[in-house]
Amino acid sequence: MDPCPFVRILVGNLAIKFPTSSRSSVSRSTSSCFCKIKLKNFPTQQATIPLLHQQEPQAQSQENNYCISNSLAACFNLDKTQINKITSSTRPTSLILEIYTGGEATCGFSNGKLLGKVTVPLDLKKAESRPCVIHNGWIGIGEKNKVEFYLCVRAEPDPRYVFQFGGEPECSPQVFQVQGSVRQAVFTCKFSLRNPGDRNLGQRQSMLEPSTSRNWLPSLGAEKDQSVKERKGWTITIHDLSGSPVAMAAMVTPFVPSPGSDRVSRSNPGAWLILRPSLGTWKPWGRLEAWREHPKTNELGYRFELIHDTATATPTTTTLVNSLVNSKNGGKFTIDTTNSVTTPVCSPHSSCDFGSGSGSGSWSGSEFGAGLFSQFLYRGFVMSSTVKGNSNCSKPEVEIGVQHVNCTEDAAAFVALAAAMDLSMDACRLFSQKLRKELRQQSQSFVV
Repeated sequence: MDPCPFVRILVGNLAIKFPTSSRSSVSRSTSSCFCKIKLKNFPTQQATIPLLHQQEPQAQSQENNYCISNSLAACFNLDKTQINKITSSTRPTSLILEIYTGGEATCGFSNGKLLGKVTVPLDLKKAESRPCVIHNGWIGIGEKNKVEFYLCVRAEPDPRYVFQFGGEPECSPQVFQVQGSVRQAVFTCKFSLRNPGDRNLGQRQSMLEPSTSRNWLPSLGAEKDQSVKERKGWTITIHDLSGSPVAMAAMVTPFVPSPGSDRVSRSNPGAWLILRPSLGTWKPWGRLEAWREHPKTNELGYRFELIHDTATATPTTTTLVNSLVNSKNGGKFTIDTTNSVTTPVCSPHSSCDFGSGSGSGSWSGSEFGAGLFSQFLYRGFVMSSTVKGNSNCSKPEVEIGVQHVNCTEDAAAFVALAAAMDLSMDACRLFSQKLRKELRQQSQSFVV
């Protein structure tokens, strides 16, 4: 099946400069500027704006007087329905930027003074097939347009494979690939809980043992009788339609409450390993940690690290995402490295690629997927998955950039990661609360 068409609207390279001859209170007192970036039917995004100072204007050309950071300020992801709505509308859709001065990031950009507004009409008719620069340059704003504001707006195709769980991950559902209105089953998902008294534990331990000397799965060894409350032993195995396991998410560090509380803390998070099959065994691909933030908030913290396959005894890791999601209402787990590396561009006429990196990929049965262990292939949008709230039924929907899928195992690894993130919402529930029915019934096997 073909991937689903998506388009990304990237806004970056922001800069602002005031006239050097100005003696206004605005130009003298401005220590920081920020903008609110708005697109209809999308959440407003905010970004700080670097203040540039012209040096020796008579001696140098304007093009060489400024150093504009090649950084991303905002990104909007549009699916096919949203793209069609914009391209078929009789009224032009515009990106709106409101520029404020005097605001402080620590105050949530709430105390700034509106300096000006910029409207950028969006033409996305060509963006589904090739990158398009919609705007790149200076715009006059403020009183008599004397203040100059620089920005670049770019639209680019970003096709993605879309997968949807047929039910909650703990109910061992099928996983479908979605393309428009067509849904095709591609994986099955098996949820299990390891019984501490399982006689087959030793056999399972050898299957899951990494090829390196470091033991990445310490909790799969002999377990001690523990009287404290804990959630442990959860495993999600992804099978292809032939029944072969193609990815796994295994809970390797139990989710336990911190001393004197009923929540999993940042200082002692629970953890999952995401594994891929390799030469008859399982090889660690990534590690996901999750915890509850301050008890007065409804936030769940998470961190995902990529594990690199190296010849050293201790594998190296790269953190791809470290963020928060609302545990009450849910949200999205997203890995996007578009702006992970920025390069200064000493010209207002920069290429405005924002470090996004573009690539192509095809879903074939080749073994090229082993190259995913290199962090250099994870550029731009990588993946996202919906995450349920505490009171909601969960059927995670997973989007994966096509450049990161070269074989079935690649897609399965991201699907396993999405399942682990979704189950972490249950694992990080307050221990004063009961787990959902499916997990609570199975958890009886933990009783020693």
